[in-house]
Amino acid sequence: MTSTDDTATLPALGMTLDCADPVGQARFWSLALGYVEAPPPAGWDTWEAFLVDHDVPREEWDDGAVITDPDGVRPGLSLLKVPEPKRAKNRLHLDLKVSGGRHVDADERTRRIDAKVDELLAAGATVFERYSTAGTLDHVSMLDPEDNEFCVV
Repeated sequence: MTSTDDTATLPALGMTLDCADPVGQARFWSLALGYVEAPPPAGWDTWEAFLVDHDVPREEWDDGAVITDPDGVRPGLSLLKVPEPKRAKNRLHLDLKVSGGRHVDADERTRRIDAKVDELLAAGATVFERYSTAGTLDHVSMLDPEDNEFCVV
């Protein structure tokens, strides 16, 4: 890879999560990440107007959702309805880094992780496993409402 000052040639980064319920998953991941519904594409005032202009049948309007970082710093997340169920462990997963890092007092890190875990449990996630190092909570592996793995670190 070569270094260049021309970032216009770099691709934008987006993430897509295949799922059965894009609208429900968008609600969950908006809470988990602090994201909001993405605005409609430039040139359209609403998502409905965009979908109508592109002749998307009404019965397909909930087949996708897009959420975004309200500060525009982190990549967006598209949620796309697919017909097949999840079959295996994710090869890529998200880490929700809430603890502040190992330089933060261990009790405070645990409190921060547990608070986020409790919030996500209430939103439909499940705990897969808790991992400790030398008796101190390191991270919690969780599953979203459709069993996609992620960690609270």
